[in-house]
Amino acid sequence: MNTSGLNGIMQSATALCEKSRVCLNDFKAWVQLDSTNLTDGQQLAVKYFTVAVILFFAQILFGLLAATQFIFPGFLYEILDFSVNRMIHINAMIVWMLYGFIGCVYWFLEDESGTEIVGLKLGNIAFWVFTGAVTLVVMVYLLVQIGPGKDSSLWFINEGREYIEAPRWADIGIVVVILIFFYNVVATFSKGKWSGIAGVLTLDLVALAGLYVAGMFYMTNITHEQYWWWWVIHLWVEATWEVLVGVIMAWSLMKLLGVRRKIVQTWLYIEVALMFGSGILGLGHHYFWIGTPEYWLTIGGFFSALEPIPLVAMVVHAVYDSGAHAFKNGNHPALAWIIAQAFGNFFGAGVWGFMHTLPQINIFTHGTQWSASHGHLAFFGAYATINIAFFYLAIQHWRGDVWMGGGSQNAWRWKWALGLLNGGVLGMTIALLIAGYEQSFIERAVEGSTWGGYFTAQNHPSFQSAMVWRLFFGGMTFAGFILLVWDLLTIGKGETRKAPEVIES
Repeated sequence: MNTSGLNGIMQSATALCEKSRVCLNDFKAWVQLDSTNLTDGQQLAVKYFTVAVILFFAQILFGLLAATQFIFPGFLYEILDFSVNRMIHINAMIVWMLYGFIGCVYWFLEDESGTEIVGLKLGNIAFWVFTGAVTLVVMVYLLVQIGPGKDSSLWFINEGREYIEAPRWADIGIVVVILIFFYNVVATFSKGKWSGIAGVLTLDLVALAGLYVAGMFYMTNITHEQYWWWWVIHLWVEATWEVLVGVIMAWSLMKLLGVRRKIVQTWLYIEVALMFGSGILGLGHHYFWIGTPEYWLTIGGFFSALEPIPLVAMVVHAVYDSGAHAFKNGNHPALAWIIAQAFGNFFGAGVWGFMHTLPQINIFTHGTQWSASHGHLAFFGAYATINIAFFYLAIQHWRGDVWMGGGSQNAWRWKWALGLLNGGVLGMTIALLIAGYEQSFIERAVEGSTWGGYFTAQNHPSFQSAMVWRLFFGGMTFAGFILLVWDLLTIGKGETRKAPEVIES
């Protein structure tokens, strides 16, 4: 090798090391941020946020692995199965969002109640137990993966239920953690002051702990088993989470835009009525093909469309209401992600969900990539976006309530992260919708749901090209995540301007 070539390699290596050192220093600076301006509850919230971001990374990573294996089945053959990658992808998504929600509540609990958190030491213990349990479950997924069809496998390896594959001991642990969280919240509000937000949150946490129990027993009748399984998947994830998001959204809008409390609380009350009224009835769209009575075709199809309405209405009303405050806002990325949540929730959970929940359509689309299309846009649009928005609210306060506007230095990071993440998820959604449409037409309508129809659809050029595009947009989502983390680590650093004070109405 000549000297100039060697010098070039050395210069490149030196530049790479310098960039790595800068990134490491940014991370150290973020970890060592002055926490004296954080309450004890907010310091616990930061722990939850940190684990949430790590699991967010795991969700995207294992999703990319599964998407790659869908196109190249030999990739990681006999090392890491597609089913395991998909399982971790889905479960990491559920757990990181739950971590984010719990962190959000701990962040604003003292502010909303006007007093210190009761039982905070117990809350910290629950965090470490929860995190240790999640780590152990993931290691079992990766290293053990499967077991014999016995009760011991259900307790210690995998329950075999999609979305809630966690072993039984982990299920019990999740309920215990939620009960401790419930105690922290209720005891704190009881000691301090109650509000509409406090009442809705307390009611929702009862359901959050109680509904998960519906998936912790086994029934030999497949219709009964699927019936209770859907109570967890639909009502635990879709109903109680939507109300929890509404609570987080309400507090965020008051702090971000000075929205009137009575406005957001009114929409919270309406949301509770719709979620636990129409939500339970809307659950019927999962009952179409599991042997339940025929009346669920009408009930489930109609009420499924009503669930996301109150959240969207609350945001739209809040934006108009904030005009009275001249839209004074010193945290543009948080506001942008809240707006993304309003649209993502409406289109992902509402439009994309209703598109295929009517029984006349669902008979063709059920179990196809059409469902995956709805799932990607709904989970990201309804839940991931509000967590990210709250991350920015927390970072701003942690930095000393500095200005975080669109014209700030390096604002391109959060703007590109916003664009890449939303564009990537929307691209995957469209790709999966194309694949689902092709399956519904060829596999179901033409071939009559036969094995031959299934393989004909899987080998169709439209389906295969859609899977390639799904992987491409998954890579775009990953790039957006990297930018997001970079921005969260550095935004507000060196900023001296204070954000304009927001006065709550």
